[in-house]
Amino acid sequence: MNFDSGRFIEALVSRSIPHIPEHLQLVLIPLAIATAIAFPAGVLLTRSRYQRYKTVIMGIFNAGQTIPPLAVIALFFPFLGLGYRPAVIALTLYALLPIARNTLAGISAVPREVKEAARGMGMTEWQILKEVEIPLALPVVISGIKTSAVLTAGTAALAALIGGKGMGAVIFAGINFFRVELILAGTIYIGMMAVLFDRVLTYLGHRFTAPHMK
Repeated sequence: MNFDSGRFIEALVSRSIPHIPEHLQLVLIPLAIATAIAFPAGVLLTRSRYQRYKTVIMGIFNAGQTIPPLAVIALFFPFLGLGYRPAVIALTLYALLPIARNTLAGISAVPREVKEAARGMGMTEWQILKEVEIPLALPVVISGIKTSAVLTAGTAALAALIGGKGMGAVIFAGINFFRVELILAGTIYIGMMAVLFDRVLTYLGHRFTAPHMK
């Protein structure tokens, strides 16, 4: 495949830019759903009454990331067909594990002495969770969300194989038509999105971390 700089500029400007909103949707929606599921699950698994379910729940989340996204899409194909919805489900399952694992690790790492001191001050269990455990665990939780965001940004390219659109449509068009310019343009935009998500989440983690923990 020969490289043509004019075609590369066209691929960057005309062919790729319309797919940026589609790809952002394929990252942000699964990431939001995965956070809404995995964060509460990770918190609950640190409570003594739910710890007996930890192996089962984390095993399910682990399976979601171990099974290739295309295999997950194939499992949902009989029910949802091709297109956007099975891609979102597959990417959501793929994003669950890092968030749940880091939430579990972050909250479990809060020193027992700190929680006992909070109880001694008259705080309820809910107040200890909201005002002590979650703030102290936040940097680790954000790190898990960041890992999921970067993984999802790359994996979302596969959605184009089932009509889910996104930047993968540009990359696979390049593969089908032997156009290295398209492959390179799509890859560059996905890399830029991964860096963007990393930087934004790093900023949010720094912004909301307690001053004494920075």
